Amino acid sequence: MANISIKRIYDPYEESDGYRILVDRLWPRGVSKEKANLYCWAKDLAPSHELRKEFHHNIELFDEFRKRYKAELRSNESIKSEFKRLSELSLTNNITLLYAAKDPNYNNALVLKDEIVQYLTTKK
Repeated sequence: MANISIKRIYDPYEESDGYRILVDRLWPRGVSKEKANLYCWAKDLAPSHELRKEFHHNIELFDEFRKRYKAELRSNESIKSEFKRLSELSLTNNITLLYAAKDPNYNNALVLKDEIVQYLTTKK
């Protein structure tokens, strides 16, 4: 099954992170590209600018955010190949989805991880 972790980009790099993938649309403040130690910046997989602004990390809106973000991931043809590539990568490698939000329980990386796991489960 998928080997996916979620971590705040401000947390220190660890060897066990494997492929580190930033999944935010905006580059996090105060983090250099060297310190980030990224495999890639998958900003196309991040929520749309409009959705990100509407949610703005308001916990009360998270269920609606989750529903709309998953709909974006499923309906946007331009990101399907990136989504599939990361999903396949997670089958044979550790990947860590990195996010900048302060709340570890309410962020886009959690939703993206769930969507990848669901995709791989239904693909079989």
